Amino acid sequence: MAHNYFDERIAARYDADATIMFDEVTLASTVAFLTELAGSRPALELGIGTGRVAVPLCARGVRVSGIDLSEAMVARLRAKPGAAGIEVTIGDFATTRVEGSFGLAYLVFNTITNLTSQDDQVACFANVARHLEPGGSFVIECYVPELRRLPPGETIHPFDVTATHLGFEEYDFATQVAFSHHYWLEHDTLETFSAPFRFVWPSELDLMARLAGMTLRERWANWQRDPFTAESRSHVSVWARES
Repeated sequence: MAHNYFDERIAARYDADATIMFDEVTLASTVAFLTELAGSRPALELGIGTGRVAVPLCARGVRVSGIDLSEAMVARLRAKPGAAGIEVTIGDFATTRVEGSFGLAYLVFNTITNLTSQDDQVACFANVARHLEPGGSFVIECYVPELRRLPPGETIHPFDVTATHLGFEEYDFATQVAFSHHYWLEHDTLETFSAPFRFVWPSELDLMARLAGMTLRERWANWQRDPFTAESRSHVSVWARES
């Protein structure tokens, strides 16, 4: 089973994060995009966490189930208004099965990279395919690896530098793993968090989808459906399970 880095300490501050994932416009666009794909069919969120997306999606009338490894994160989901109808299974989303079939499965905000080996990421696609109805959709939101920003010989890239937070990616090119290091200053106390993530290219994800019997339906730079280009720093990709 994958290691759980999202313990009680991280779960306690997760919803206070000031990054773009909690921006109201971004969240509204995310929920609208997923609602359109789900239609009247149930949805499965892999790495459901504290329910940042699942709770408002449920409020739009979509029946949502989830998988997550962190009991501390899920406890915060279950305490939220509107979360009573969301069924969550504790487990590794690369292999954990849940009851029923779904018209939509999704992984948001780089969560696919929590699986730190290619084998685990391939297994995740296969697991999703087993849960999807024929013609169902699998959506991943993920960053495009920022390797072009690294000068030759360098392995560390700062991705967030503010008065209260420093964030660095430390790349291991041989293993295709980036170690994410965070330093927060809260009430004159320094908090730290480090965890590995396996960075993955859109084309590699397309091949994983093909191995699982899915084909690319659409790819955008963001939830607002701006075109995906060579300069895009993230992507929202949708694959369809073949009938």
